[in-house]
Amino acid sequence: MTQPVPIQFRENDAEALATQPGRIVLLAEPGASLTPLARKLDRLTRGAVTRAAGSESFAALKPGDGLELGFPAGLAAETVQILRLPRKATQAQARKAGAAVGAKLSPQETLVLAENHPLAADIAFGLAMRAYDFTPHKTAAPKAVGPVTLMVSAPEQVAAAANAGAAVAEGVFFTRDLVNEPANVLTTYDFAARLAAMQELGLEVEILEEDELLKLGMGALLGVGMGSETPSKVVVMQWNGGPKGEAPFALVGKGVVFDTGGISIKPAGGMEDMTMDMGGAGVVAGVMRTLALRKAKANVVGLVGLVENMPDGRAQRPGDVVKSMKGDTIEVINTDAEGRLVLADVLWYAQERFKPSAMIDLATLTGAIIVALGHENTGVFSNDDALCDAFLKAAKAEGEGAWRLPMGEAYDAKLKSRIADMMNVGGRDGGAITAAQFLARFVKPDVPWCHLDIAGTALLKADSTLAPKGATGWGVMALDRLIRDRFEGK
Repeated sequence: MTQPVPIQFRENDAEALATQPGRIVLLAEPGASLTPLARKLDRLTRGAVTRAAGSESFAALKPGDGLELGFPAGLAAETVQILRLPRKATQAQARKAGAAVGAKLSPQETLVLAENHPLAADIAFGLAMRAYDFTPHKTAAPKAVGPVTLMVSAPEQVAAAANAGAAVAEGVFFTRDLVNEPANVLTTYDFAARLAAMQELGLEVEILEEDELLKLGMGALLGVGMGSETPSKVVVMQWNGGPKGEAPFALVGKGVVFDTGGISIKPAGGMEDMTMDMGGAGVVAGVMRTLALRKAKANVVGLVGLVENMPDGRAQRPGDVVKSMKGDTIEVINTDAEGRLVLADVLWYAQERFKPSAMIDLATLTGAIIVALGHENTGVFSNDDALCDAFLKAAKAEGEGAWRLPMGEAYDAKLKSRIADMMNVGGRDGGAITAAQFLARFVKPDVPWCHLDIAGTALLKADSTLAPKGATGWGVMALDRLIRDRFEGK
């Protein structure tokens, strides 16, 4: 998998600046005094730092943005990058500043003069997150990146604070790699194998094959994959870091490794993006990796349903009726509304086997959520205000956009079927909500539950603050924060 760039931390050393090669990054704020190391650079460059930091151009920058001085006189460095970052910056601003560095790493060394900034660890996190680059399928050698060092007043203390962030970054990178991977590589076989490999981190991983799923009665999930040459699977990942016997928190992910729409086939334009339709499963996998890396003190189980939705002589048809593990029958009106069929069985299995204390599912479920919220926010639906509020708080704290939408009986009534217990779609209006209502039928009344529709946030066509265009890894940070705040140390 793609590994985050290694970051070293070392003591402030003004005498090393003159001969430092590559890129030097310093922090400044209009009207504020320069830091000690910035003053040293200013003397070496004969006042160039003061002129740049005092310019109208610098004052016009937003916190976290910066400007560059190329080949400054008096230094061996080729570039000095000056970032606008106040000492009392927010976490988001500090991460943005780090990302501005991570986006421009060079083959030479990068030295960040964080000094005694209280959010130095967040600067390092933003740097690591934005430096992501997915290159396995390019024949040219990947862009070389030189060593990255943060010069700080208390290296050991900052390194310790940055350690938890490093585990989250690795989990996010694991998710991004999965979502970016093409479907001819990330088959259900390959996906399951990558998850099984995490046993070396201390996760318990179990792969349920089609014969076992058939015995369990997962007719809804199995129906989706009937037209594919690759078999459907359910992978169960357990992290038992909390008290023995304590009910786990459950994460459930939709893992459609490619979605043609099945017999209700999608338009050709944009279908290539359907390699990301396993994004929910990718986030679950990334969270589980993070928990294992940081040895989380919580019991968490992650379950993903891995299928491929293809048109074929064996594929399910519109009008077919399938029977879920719960026992409810479903009239398949549209075979492109397949993710909810996968989740229905995995949600029920999670509750039957693990009796979770709470449960959250994630899925690139509907185009309707993109119409409603664009690409800035994930749609959030829930049967429990406390769990939902805790998740929204965690998402806000991590800067991951999320917005709660309503549910209700009127929406649920749209799923009524003439020949079965329910239909798998309820019409175009309120499509994201009726999809959530469908899933709610497979959640037991006493189980706190949230559904996260990440169709608009899992993959972007343009760069975001912490990621280049492509897979974002949205949700790993928020869910890790939720687990820290709500399920650890109780």
